[in-house]
Amino acid sequence: MDLYRMSLWQLFLAGGVLMLPIFLCSVFALAIVYEKLWYLRRIKIDLQDVLSSILERIKRNDIKEALSICDKAAVPLTRVLKAGILKYDRSRTQIKEAMEDASLYELPQLEKNLSLLATIAHICPLLGFLGTVTGLIRCFQVVQARQAAMLAVTAADLASGMWEALIATAAGLLVAIPAFIAYNYLITRVNNYISQMEKASTELVNFLAE
Repeated sequence: MDLYRMSLWQLFLAGGVLMLPIFLCSVFALAIVYEKLWYLRRIKIDLQDVLSSILERIKRNDIKEALSICDKAAVPLTRVLKAGILKYDRSRTQIKEAMEDASLYELPQLEKNLSLLATIAHICPLLGFLGTVTGLIRCFQVVQARQAAMLAVTAADLASGMWEALIATAAGLLVAIPAFIAYNYLITRVNNYISQMEKASTELVNFLAE
């Protein structure tokens, strides 16, 4: 049977029972990547523009308008800034603590499901390897059965088990490699956003504490 002429369904069946969890992992990985890309795009803002507008309003002592800017954007970064603005008349320590408390809520939202994506990237090769083991077990079962029946063992007798072993391994790697690349890309995007949040928070604290 020509590998390149096989349908996806034929490959799925040839890969054995471990193809099902590998397939489910691929579905979950794709859903996580799509959701995180959509989320990161939705919360993306022009940091310098927003921060400049907020600081300008505070400079004019228009706290209500500064809070309004934060509410209009309604993203993690502006929610953290809003927590600091609400304490504008307090000490530097209190302002900083308020923003840190707000960030403790926002950070899990930013990192949500990334650990699951990393887990998928790590377990898919293991599932593929397990498929290799089950395929080899089938090969030895065939050998044992043929020997017990006093029949010669041919390559065709072992082909089914070898197909299962190799296809399961390939499927596990085909899911794991893109998942690992996507995880690293997304975690970089999230870390960059967190760095922007920390930078903006520091600027606001310094401005309010002057």
